[in-house]
Amino acid sequence: MEPPLSGGPGRDGAGSRDTGSRPRTAPATADTGSRTASTQAAAPASGGTGRSAAVGGTDRTRVRRLPELAVHDRATLHAVLDAGRVGHLAIADGHQPYALPVAYARDGERVLLHGSTGSRLFRHLAAGAPACLTVTLLDGLVLARSAFASSMNYRCAMVLGEPSVVDGDDRLAALERISEQLLPGRWAAIRPPSAKELAATLVLALWLDECSVKVSGGPPDDPDDDLDRPVWAGVVPVVETLGTPQPDPRLRHDLPPPEW
Repeated sequence: MEPPLSGGPGRDGAGSRDTGSRPRTAPATADTGSRTASTQAAAPASGGTGRSAAVGGTDRTRVRRLPELAVHDRATLHAVLDAGRVGHLAIADGHQPYALPVAYARDGERVLLHGSTGSRLFRHLAAGAPACLTVTLLDGLVLARSAFASSMNYRCAMVLGEPSVVDGDDRLAALERISEQLLPGRWAAIRPPSAKELAATLVLALWLDECSVKVSGGPPDDPDDDLDRPVWAGVVPVVETLGTPQPDPRLRHDLPPPEW
């Protein structure tokens, strides 16, 4: 029996908090974020049957809290997943839930994940444990005239399902896809994984069968009786940027860094 997991390993930032123009899709140029869609337990979707269904189309993925923020098209789901770099993968081990940050990449209608074969989290998932993956992109801080109305602009995707193990030639291709998501263009220049490294790596695929997307954007929605308060209100955009590359002290060749 497996031991418990404990101890184991540009958008402009604006959008509208009013409900009349919801939902509104957003381009996949900003990164990392806040609140997830509310869900309620129900029978899981059968493998592969939901990939052509509307996003948020099951009882578990129907957005209940602020349902006007739900987005139901797959183009927005794909855009949110493609814009992110880190997701949070959650499973329950008995009565104890665990959530860990993971690198991932979307590959068509599935999300690819990789981890160590020694990871109890990944061994549980490979054995068929149900999982929840969330990716959130924080686009702005919404400064209202009251604490209650203050919020965040965000895009969030949630994926439910039972990951499957990726084997054979598909596994190396999956690792390349994950590398290209995080480090575009690097796979062609770096050494590919050795046989020993591949043996130590577990690759999983989580199909986009059961998903939800929630998008919140725009200025604060203060009540009229707060509008005369002498407090600045508006949106402070949040943008993720890459800093100046720092060469490895052991770099033996005079080469330029990637142009990202």
